[in-house]
Amino acid sequence: MTKAYWIARVDVRDPEGYKGYVAAAKPAFERFGAKFIARGGAHEAVEGPGRARNVIIEFASMDDARNCYFSPEYQHAKSIRQQFADGEIMLVEGI
Repeated sequence: MTKAYWIARVDVRDPEGYKGYVAAAKPAFERFGAKFIARGGAHEAVEGPGRARNVIIEFASMDDARNCYFSPEYQHAKSIRQQFADGEIMLVEGI
């Protein structure tokens, strides 16, 4: 089975409010076996505008990555995140 990844690029507008997203997203990540590879560490934008926070999350399969994103738990968390941050999330199949 080929692993898959969420690649998220985020600008947090309200760090205190964003903590609610982190707490709300945790059950979805646990349920679908998410493994954080990179989570907001130092970065260097060498092409394009970039964002302040960059996250890579590994899943066992594309189905798990997709099911996590569309799960009721994550959709609730997303509604919180969108109040406090701007960004993009891509689902990418590994090699």
